[in-house]
Amino acid sequence: MSHGLNTPQRDAVHYLDGPCLVLAGAGSGKTRVITQKIAHLIEACGYDAKNVAALTFTNKAALEMQERIAKLLQEPRQARQLTVSTFHSLGVKILRQEAKSLGLKDRFSIMDSDDCFSLVQDLAITTDKQLIRRIQSAMSLWKNGLIEPDAALHQARDEDEAQAARIYRNYVATLSAYQAVDFDDLIRLPVELFRNDDAVRDKWQRRLRYLLVDEYQDTNTCQYELVKLLVSGPGKKPMFTAVGDDDQAIYAWRGATTENLKTLQVDFPDLKIIKLEQNYRSTTRILQAANAVISNNPKLFEKELWSEHGLGEPIKVLGMQDDEQEAEQIAIMLSAHRFERRTQYSDYAILYRGNHQARVIEQALRKERIPYTISGGQSFFDKAEIKDIVSYLRLVANQDDDPAFIRAVTTPKRGVGQSTLETLGKVAGQWQCSLFEAVFKGGIEAQLAERQLHPLRAFCTFINQLEAHAHREGHAAGLLDDMMKEINYEGYLYDNFDDRQAQGKWQNVIDFTAWLKEKGSGGKDGSDAEKSLLDLTQMVALMTMLEGRDEEPDAVRMSTLHASKGLEFPHVFLVGVEEGILPHKGDPDAPVETLGARIEEERRLMYVGITRAQRTLQITWCKKRKRARESVHCDISRFIKEMKLDEGDAAPTEAEIITPQERLARLKGLLAKPRAG
Repeated sequence: MSHGLNTPQRDAVHYLDGPCLVLAGAGSGKTRVITQKIAHLIEACGYDAKNVAALTFTNKAALEMQERIAKLLQEPRQARQLTVSTFHSLGVKILRQEAKSLGLKDRFSIMDSDDCFSLVQDLAITTDKQLIRRIQSAMSLWKNGLIEPDAALHQARDEDEAQAARIYRNYVATLSAYQAVDFDDLIRLPVELFRNDDAVRDKWQRRLRYLLVDEYQDTNTCQYELVKLLVSGPGKKPMFTAVGDDDQAIYAWRGATTENLKTLQVDFPDLKIIKLEQNYRSTTRILQAANAVISNNPKLFEKELWSEHGLGEPIKVLGMQDDEQEAEQIAIMLSAHRFERRTQYSDYAILYRGNHQARVIEQALRKERIPYTISGGQSFFDKAEIKDIVSYLRLVANQDDDPAFIRAVTTPKRGVGQSTLETLGKVAGQWQCSLFEAVFKGGIEAQLAERQLHPLRAFCTFINQLEAHAHREGHAAGLLDDMMKEINYEGYLYDNFDDRQAQGKWQNVIDFTAWLKEKGSGGKDGSDAEKSLLDLTQMVALMTMLEGRDEEPDAVRMSTLHASKGLEFPHVFLVGVEEGILPHKGDPDAPVETLGARIEEERRLMYVGITRAQRTLQITWCKKRKRARESVHCDISRFIKEMKLDEGDAAPTEAEIITPQERLARLKGLLAKPRAG
């Protein structure tokens, strides 16, 4: 079962005498260790697959892990019995089964970010989007830090924080009244449950006998507490393997903390530590640069990456006059490199610190007709106007869908406010029913005045009529025109946005409904069967969840450094490596200790960028860069000096500016050369 593993990897797979921390450097084969260890647990150690759980941070990583485990097992079907999921998916599983213990109805709702945004907007009585996002971020950090509203208010350093804490208290109360949870509650509430109910905690400990945690350095306080509650207890031997790398901890801004690595050794004194330092991804020059940069950070654990891939090509550091020249030269160099090496576009990545850097690069790539994809771009189905329309379809298909009810009944506004929904939520909680059903429950007249109840019942009657229409017609296409006419969504857009925004959003809605009609009627050629409303609604939901599972196109990958973590590319352009961008300038008034911690995290981000490259790495920086409408002076990043390239083959140089005429001459020269082999 340990075929093809090096010695430290094999040790990590076979160690089962207690808690284990695997320090896995970039490209050192950590996923192989996790998947082989799971196979070892099942096939050599007698563990039942349903008693093994592996936790990671993205659905994509969980799905890939499950597929790899299935290939390792003699009985691939056993892989389906495993719990291989994100922390949040495990949290949903726990909450669905233990809802009653937390005072939730079985069909509690999970509010998405947009639903929560609207709720905070109403509670804060503001339309300032940046302020609302800041409050949401603060509340998320409080929840992930297991800080209750009263404690948050007590800890507030100024009136802004105190106001956010008061909104936090009302927000928690409102979610409870709605019988709803948000994304952070999916982990916070199981922690609360396990802390307060030993019987439920013991049940889940017996169910999950061995736990593996991927990307452990990215855990926040709440996630670590969940792990601890699942693996430890009186008379219980902790059985888990945590896999992570303190040098790739880049998510402090969303609550992740490297303190969890220190705490692990305190909470589990018998912790076995195994280091994976052999890198299977990059050349020696790339690893030497990465090691040199990260050596400037204080170390929790000493380790140094090495490779058997040979010395490799020198790293190039190119200084540009400005960001337009930077973008233009990257496009030309990439195109020439691809032609010379006979590579694919998908072999290249352009990585940057912030999304604002992407626009000028996109323009240059389009000019050179270079295909590209952008990681982390907004999905069409994530646009607010599309989610608004989908909420109606979801509700017609399933009247128990409370988040869809809340979104649809308040968009467009129809006289249903926050207090009305809170009261309705309490009624739904008393009757253990959906918000939709609660509208028609006996006795609700005593809870809501006629002026509050009338718009609710008018809305629900409208949804019932749409549902009857859907059943009568059989397919969804005919329903859409009636629905759009009745809700007057176009009028709502022009009432709430400027003409240009409204026109763009309305065009998106037109495109979406046209696409739905086509799908509902069986496609342009009529080859597919007509689809019901439920079919279409589920199809949209699946497309949203599974987006990105299609085969990768042959295109250059553009990505922020944060979104690139876990990926690798033969050839990488790391752009905009300047003071103020990488490292990011942050808050100039922050305390010295905060500034130091921020620079350390930015250095880890640089390390992540360098270690994405397999064969070649080119780094660019600009002497001037446009900020707003001004051109500002820029300095080369301190991290480039820390790479110690001047001690090797590649010192920072001025970019060799290639004109289109020179490029054409070079390409002709390459074409004239005889091909190898």
